[in-house]
Amino acid sequence: MSDKILQRIQEVFYRVFETDPAIVTIDAGPEQIPKWDSLGHVAMASEVEKEFNISLDIDDMMVMENINAIVQLVASKINND
Repeated sequence: MSDKILQRIQEVFYRVFETDPAIVTIDAGPEQIPKWDSLGHVAMASEVEKEFNISLDIDDMMVMENINAIVQLVASKINND
């Protein structure tokens, strides 16, 4: 399941940051993703909500420090529904 979530996260990052999906790896963070700044983070979180039909609160957004954390968070939200 994590691989499918990662693929969809790569698509989100492409839409939001126009980032090559190849650099959106499980170990990547803002240091590796151009345009992933505070405003980009909000736009990315909004797009993640739309992509996975989930709701994120401020605590969730604070946890989203890297791709691995985003994948884990999305997986937990999907599994809780």
